[in-house]
Amino acid sequence: MCGITAIFSYRSTAERVRAEELDAVTESMRPRGPDAGGTWISADGRVGLGARRLAIIDLSAEGTQPMFDSTRDLVIVFNGEIYNHRELRASLERAGALFHSHTDTEVLLQLYRRDRERMLGLLRGMYAFVIWDPRARTMFAARDPYGIKPLYFSDDGSTIRFASEVKSLLAGGGVSRALDPAGAAGFFLTGSVPEPFTIRRDVRAVEAGTAFFIDEEQGRGDAIQHQSVANVLRRACAQRPIAHLTEPDLAVRERIEETVAYHLVSDVPVGVFLSSGIDSSALTTIASRISRERLRSFTLAFDEFHGQLGDEAPLAERFAAEIGTEHTTRVVTREEFHADLPKILAAMDQPTIDGVNSWFISKAVHEGGVKVALSGVGGDELFGSYPSFVRMPTMVRFARTPVATAAATFSRHPKARLLRNYGGTYAGAYLLQRGLFLPDDLYEILGRDEAESALERLNILGLFEAAITPDPGTPYGRIAALEASRYMRNQLLRDTDWASMAHSVEVRTPLVDAALLRQIAPLLIEAGRTCKGALAAVLPRWLRDRPKTGFFVPMRQWMDLPPDGTSTRMRSWARYVFEAVA
Repeated sequence: MCGITAIFSYRSTAERVRAEELDAVTESMRPRGPDAGGTWISADGRVGLGARRLAIIDLSAEGTQPMFDSTRDLVIVFNGEIYNHRELRASLERAGALFHSHTDTEVLLQLYRRDRERMLGLLRGMYAFVIWDPRARTMFAARDPYGIKPLYFSDDGSTIRFASEVKSLLAGGGVSRALDPAGAAGFFLTGSVPEPFTIRRDVRAVEAGTAFFIDEEQGRGDAIQHQSVANVLRRACAQRPIAHLTEPDLAVRERIEETVAYHLVSDVPVGVFLSSGIDSSALTTIASRISRERLRSFTLAFDEFHGQLGDEAPLAERFAAEIGTEHTTRVVTREEFHADLPKILAAMDQPTIDGVNSWFISKAVHEGGVKVALSGVGGDELFGSYPSFVRMPTMVRFARTPVATAAATFSRHPKARLLRNYGGTYAGAYLLQRGLFLPDDLYEILGRDEAESALERLNILGLFEAAITPDPGTPYGRIAALEASRYMRNQLLRDTDWASMAHSVEVRTPLVDAALLRQIAPLLIEAGRTCKGALAAVLPRWLRDRPKTGFFVPMRQWMDLPPDGTSTRMRSWARYVFEAVA
């Protein structure tokens, strides 16, 4: 796990790479990789690479980046983990490839040498990487299918710059800090900045599941999409008969056990974030059975929730004692939150209404001396556990009825108008379901002219439509693709990344695994949310039968936010965060 950067002055007239910029960008990511770091600039000054390393696989100096292959023909900077790197390495060695390390990083170099962009179909893991090929004079950038690991770029038409963080790109002084109103509009609409936009005008995200080449003559090429959630779910519709040939619960459980085993591949101990919910508890159970060492588990507790339904600590402690993990309950107080708030906002790469919970659980893991932790993120998206899976199909059906059309036409109630404008499509219904502010609200926040221009550029409904193109074919498939490609990617995964890496902790998400999705998608399309029973079956009845809560922190009490409804509180918090971060 690392923080990476790359600069390519691909036009002959472009300024050569400045060592000062490369060093500044790399150094700004030190918390992402405190164990080692390095930079490299090509002899002609046209290419520069930098990395900070959090050593997880092959702890020796051979794992330091930027890394060359054994013949020094290729060089890479890589952030992430390739969980099937051992199998890939064995295959490459049988074909004659030579290695100088035991890292997954070097496996990527050899795969690229053999397969170029076709390599992406072989990878199981989370990744963002950049490879420089001096023979072809091309740079190759790629990001994993779910977008677990971030990668941002700025291309001014002659030089392209990459980094793992938006703020790091700015730290080098070569990229403008100008705000992007479209990114700001996206934040206020959804609570996070929707990719490919960022909060900065000249910075974009490499989109999940895509890759592209940069040529020194032609510049940045078209994006190559190697996988999308919508595509997988679309293909699964055609494979639905497979679901009738197997026992769904058994098949799902076997595949989840497999993904957990892959996510335990590490040369350092692995811990787990443990709430009292089904997803994290089931992962903890499976991991504790597989792990060669006693598993460490971590839970947050808050005095404000003591004795209430939202207090997960007592149940997590009881569960940890039953399965035998070495458990830590970390109490977070209002005073600690306010002491940490400046650091939280400084680490927050882009404004978001979430991430405070991830900050403190990652802090607890770091204090416990653990560098890697599993998280249950992704279970609700995979198994259809969110209210949206029930509400949105009902909303769409009703909005399309003559009764709803008539009501919306003659009623002055704002909800009737919103239903008329948005409720008849899955993209529009998703905006109503997940929206923090709505488009008309932005006139007051950004000003009418700027809001209209920002909304036109952002095209939020177009972004949502792209997430369900091609059409996954079923209500479950559409909502699963939207939740995974928008909410989970832009908020849950991104917040997990910045909050955990600020504490030099690598978080792994076994339920956010492209291989797992491909394997069980036909079962999910057929059985939907009932497949979650396969996960719950590994838990004691007293735990799996409890009401669903969530992983919350007492923000209302800590920030003295308005008591009149969650939406009002989140809107107040969003304004506060935007002013502090943007």
